[in-house]
Amino acid sequence: MLNRLLPSVADFTYKGSRVSLWLLGVVLFMKLAIALGAIFNGHYAASVADGIPIDLYTPQATQAFLSLFASLGLSQFMLGLLGVLLLFRYRPLVPLFLLVLLIEYLARKGINAYMPIARSGNAPGGAINWGIFGVMLLAFVLSMRQGNAPQPPSEA
Repeated sequence: MLNRLLPSVADFTYKGSRVSLWLLGVVLFMKLAIALGAIFNGHYAASVADGIPIDLYTPQATQAFLSLFASLGLSQFMLGLLGVLLLFRYRPLVPLFLLVLLIEYLARKGINAYMPIARSGNAPGGAINWGIFGVMLLAFVLSMRQGNAPQPPSEA
């Protein structure tokens, strides 16, 4: 199992389920779109999608928040680009990348539980992110299965 997470050669030979590659593609598309929204339209993303009442902040606090929000979006965008590279060039690293995405998501949730941000109403961003997490988890499980591995010849 550890060989699946840390392959000795990172070529194009992928032994997991092909469905996991498609699911990763969907996750990456969503994550890249969300990241671009945070970078280029952070006010809307923070206030509407995430339900953060940034209009109640002072102008300086709003500017600082949106700057940090865009920085987080940039890091998510770069992580997404790395995922695209792995998906199209270094497929044996897909299970490791999915594990990193899962750990990163759970770590952010842990930080948010420890240092919560006040939110107003029921924002759709949380449900969408949990949905993406579920798809990532499914993709990881499928990437660890022997989907495309050649079967040894049977002795008859």
